[in-house]
Amino acid sequence: MTETRGLTDGAPLHVELTDMDRRAIELLVAPSRAWFSPRFYGLENFPLDGPVLLVGNHTLAGGTDAPLLAAEILAKHDRLVRGLAENVLIDVPVLRDALQRLGIVRGNRHNCTTLLEQGEAVAVFPGGGREAMRGKGQKYQLLWEGRTGFARMAIATGAPIVPIAMVGGDDIYDIIFDGDHPVMSPLRKVVTGLGLRANLTPPLIRGLGPTLVPKPERFYFSMGTPIDTTPWSEATDTEAAARELQSVTRKALEEELAFLLAERDRDRGRSLLGRTLSGLGL
Repeated sequence: MTETRGLTDGAPLHVELTDMDRRAIELLVAPSRAWFSPRFYGLENFPLDGPVLLVGNHTLAGGTDAPLLAAEILAKHDRLVRGLAENVLIDVPVLRDALQRLGIVRGNRHNCTTLLEQGEAVAVFPGGGREAMRGKGQKYQLLWEGRTGFARMAIATGAPIVPIAMVGGDDIYDIIFDGDHPVMSPLRKVVTGLGLRANLTPPLIRGLGPTLVPKPERFYFSMGTPIDTTPWSEATDTEAAARELQSVTRKALEEELAFLLAERDRDRGRSLLGRTLSGLGL
């Protein structure tokens, strides 16, 4: 009998949400739902059981848009999406306990693979911090160079990949200076001094006017058709298989992003003003 592997940091393999937990999730996302008025497409593509790896694009609003999608999946399909958190969050004891209660674990390959082996739904963003700290002119671009780890895990566990596109998160802030700008040199030194890569230097941003209040741009989400990963499971060249599956996933996600960008551009309710005027019948 094969021994079940555990997760790091004492995180639970399976999470049973209480009614209080569900109410807490709704309360947490309620302000974002009201401010960004999200629209969801393709939720019928979400598998109702078995392992699934949700693969998405990272935006400037990664801590805001992804929870909205997870909450919608929970409400519509009664299935909890397991999130992978940065080490800096999991290293804070009280915060770690709160995140783990909601199914969020330390983001590493061991935890992701273990959750998939246990039949869980897991969300990953291959671009990671580099994609989140994007520069000017890089809205909704997938910065996945060399990122094949998610494909390897999907192949190893037989989990289907579901591309999840998110649009709106790169529109709520304007980038004044990106992390590569000379004026950001002092911050880059701080970032590298902390042992992080220079390309993880956050940009200088602004939202409404000169403030950091996010602009109330609508969020759009689209879930693509699941990608069966079993055709790659018997490949002798695992590196080539992972690269090919990454390419297939990237193309599928880029198609979903293109669909959402077109939806956004023809939506009169994209902005708060537009939604207000539409509500007034104007």
